[in-house]
Amino acid sequence: MAIAPLLTQLTPQLITPENFQPYGQVIFPTNDGKQFDVNDAQLVLSGIPRFYIMHLRKVGLKFHSLARHQQCTQCLGSLNGKEWFMAVAPVSEPAQIDLTQIAAFRITGHCFIKLNAGTWHAGPLFEDEFIDFYNLELHDTNINDYEVCNLRQIYNLNLSKDFGLL
Repeated sequence: MAIAPLLTQLTPQLITPENFQPYGQVIFPTNDGKQFDVNDAQLVLSGIPRFYIMHLRKVGLKFHSLARHQQCTQCLGSLNGKEWFMAVAPVSEPAQIDLTQIAAFRITGHCFIKLNAGTWHAGPLFEDEFIDFYNLELHDTNINDYEVCNLRQIYNLNLSKDFGLL
């Protein structure tokens, strides 16, 4: 088992279009009638899209793996204005993540995110008893396009509530 490079803490930052740009897009409300432009979700959905409301029970703020979907983008947003968190890492080959490139974001309930195809992610993470999320991906994303990098197995670590080492 590989020894983890020093990773003391991953402090979540408030998400903005600029700081999230390497991983995807942040989409905010716009006036009806606005023409499509670069501020709209730039989707890659080559297949049958699936748009649904995902009911998640309390998952906490710790994670030990990140997943990615290379064949499509994925959009996530909370309902009812609930705040949540997401950890991400940039697209990489092979399926091994550079721990120094993992970032964590605090996402307010007035926007949604679009993950670029291949972006590593852990989440949605939250401490509420439950949050409903809308999710746009392909109908078979979690069957045919789901790759996991287990940080516990590869680096012998877990990331915890404060996004630091357990």
